[in-house]
Amino acid sequence: MRSRSAILLVLLLTLASCGDPPRPSPIPPPAPAVVAGYFTEWGVYGRDFRVKNLQESGAVKRLTHLKYAFGKVDAGRCAAGDKWAAFGRPVAAADSVDGVADTPATPLKGSFGQLRKLKAAHPRLKVLWSFGGWNGSAGFTEAARDPARFAESCRTLLNDPRWAGLFDGIDVDWEYPNACGITCDTSGRTALTAVLAALRASLGADALITAAVPGDVGKLRATDYAGAARYANWLGAMTYDYFGASTGPNDRRTAAHSALSAYPGIPRPAATTEATVAELLALGVPAAKVLVGVGFYGRGWTGVDGAEPGATATGPAPGKYGKGIEDYRLLAGRCPPTGTAGGQAYARCGAQWWSYDTPETIAAKVAYARQQRLGGLFAWELAGDTPDAALLTALSGA
Repeated sequence: MRSRSAILLVLLLTLASCGDPPRPSPIPPPAPAVVAGYFTEWGVYGRDFRVKNLQESGAVKRLTHLKYAFGKVDAGRCAAGDKWAAFGRPVAAADSVDGVADTPATPLKGSFGQLRKLKAAHPRLKVLWSFGGWNGSAGFTEAARDPARFAESCRTLLNDPRWAGLFDGIDVDWEYPNACGITCDTSGRTALTAVLAALRASLGADALITAAVPGDVGKLRATDYAGAARYANWLGAMTYDYFGASTGPNDRRTAAHSALSAYPGIPRPAATTEATVAELLALGVPAAKVLVGVGFYGRGWTGVDGAEPGATATGPAPGKYGKGIEDYRLLAGRCPPTGTAGGQAYARCGAQWWSYDTPETIAAKVAYARQQRLGGLFAWELAGDTPDAALLTALSGA
């Protein structure tokens, strides 16, 4: 019989030969639940971007939510914007989702009719009607004086017999409550909360109610966004346009307009996606209700004197649809990236300098949203993507 000490020695040698027990692999953060994109009402004109493009590019398979922008806030009530584009303009067979042309007898024409066809083909897609926007937010001040009347008008509009059932909810794009956009609002810190609470009471628990919120930290502190979040499915942070060739005192120096993080020489260290998200979380907004915004366009300067961010410029670069701005689909080949700053690409081409996101920089933003366990990401706006939806594919984490 072996001695007790011999048996103990055998056991120790056996354990040593087995090595450390295997450790379980860490659980990766979940993929963002929401992949949303704005479809602009005016895109059917100059950009010739139609609902059918979402199907042809494959974008509809990546999207969880589509936001139709914009309805109006008129006299404190929800109203249709461009009625011709939305539901009056006949769509030819070649431009139709199902290849069938609108006729005089078609009950719902325009983009609304096409969205109805798109939803029928992709029933998991949710569609929201977005109201306001940069040029259309002044009406929210009056809406905030009587939120119940505003909410009732929105419910009535969504249930119009011509398109009843098309929209799954409402997006409030108020730029900005209790702060300044084109005009200044002084409705108070709780105005947005009251508007969203009234919408929730009117539309019900199952409706989707969302809001776009500023990327600027100072504007975030002007409103009770934690209170607003209680009634919203999510808040979409507009984490872009921090800089541009006509946006403030630093508009004559190049800068990444939608940096993920700060970089040496950034004009305002808090003008980043990370800073905006950190502020929202510090204010008490749940991470699962925060969406990161990604611009599908670039901001550009001309007359630049250097290739790196911070170079002096003479003004905004020319763009097809406006000064100092250009869709990614046009920039990608014409002015390809020459570097990155704070997680956003930039490009020097001749006298011009542009900053914009690419599939690679968007992938880093998706990884950040996952790491922070945020609710998802959204795109402003879908017409800026390539014909094969390269940016949206990256936004979906594919």
